Amino acid sequence: MVGKFTLKKPEPTENQVLNAVGEYLELKQIFFFRVNNAPTYQADGRGGGFWRKQSKYSVNGVPDLIAISKQGKFIGLEIKRPTGVQSEDQKKFEYNVRRNGGEYYIIKSVDDIVNIL
Repeated sequence: MVGKFTLKKPEPTENQVLNAVGEYLELKQIFFFRVNNAPTYQADGRGGGFWRKQSKYSVNGVPDLIAISKQGKFIGLEIKRPTGVQSEDQKKFEYNVRRNGGEYYIIKSVDDIVNIL
């Protein structure tokens, strides 16, 4: 504590957590990939453009990282900052993964992934 103020360590961003988790998975030689299913903006070359429509079978709530265990099991990793929370779409996706025998985790730090693996 300094005077009347308490110094707090800044919370890491979601992107910082994601990068740290990715580096850990690479270190452990676990197959994984990043998923980004946000719509894409298509520029028209004249200063305008439009958002491209999602494909018919796009699913909302897909986790940020998909890993495949050495035993072939699907593992969804939803990356959040320490105070982050899941959206309703993410909760639905988690339910469907678990219902079908996959694993799904909310990861808020590298410690979370270390404890899981």
